[in-house]
Amino acid sequence: MRLGKVTLKPRLLAGLGLALCCFSLIVFTQVNTPATSLSSLPNSFPPPQVHPLPPTLANWQDSTDSGDYFDQVKPPNFGHLLWSKFPIQVYVERPVDANKSEEWMAAVLDVVREWGVYLPLEVVDSSEVADIRILRRAPPLRQGVLRSRSGEATYELYDRRDGDKTVLSHRFSVYLNPTQVGKYVPATAATARHELGHALGIWGHSLMETDVLYYSHVRNPPPISARDVNTLKRVYEQPTRLGW
Repeated sequence: MRLGKVTLKPRLLAGLGLALCCFSLIVFTQVNTPATSLSSLPNSFPPPQVHPLPPTLANWQDSTDSGDYFDQVKPPNFGHLLWSKFPIQVYVERPVDANKSEEWMAAVLDVVREWGVYLPLEVVDSSEVADIRILRRAPPLRQGVLRSRSGEATYELYDRRDGDKTVLSHRFSVYLNPTQVGKYVPATAATARHELGHALGIWGHSLMETDVLYYSHVRNPPPISARDVNTLKRVYEQPTRLGW
């Protein structure tokens, strides 16, 4: 399931800015410039279209009929933040301190495997080719934005050459606070599970604490729920300009 190397062009689409989601605070924040709208995108990009469902989601059936929280997902104006090229390449940053790396890395890689049941994911060694970078760093400080204590997911847009055409693409950075070590590693896993859910396309929060994408920390973090997967599947059934 190795995806051929993709060269990412460093030039971001001018004016499209950055969007982020913070976890552990009871907030959901997007930071966009006014230019982040359909009318600001280059005319060469087609209208929103629906991508084929990846087989992992197409074959998903919820025997519990648990419903979803798709009504809480608020996509940007250019469409849902879903991926259309698989496997999605994920880079996990190794801690500098080798004594702290094994437990932390194991916890984060387990989370990648958990979500990989529902979408094809591949761990890669280079952050340069990654679609999603999971970074062991405190979320960056931004003017006018509350700092998340535990994690944050941000995305940026860029234009990528695909043969003779230009494709609207995105990449995600997931920040996990490095202070969560030792007995707090389970909290790191819970934060990673939540933020990776955002990076895979659920750009919103659940109102039920039994879901991974619940808007705040809970005492006993849940595993990925049927409602999480139902919501993810509905996201991937929606039109977007990404990938076209």
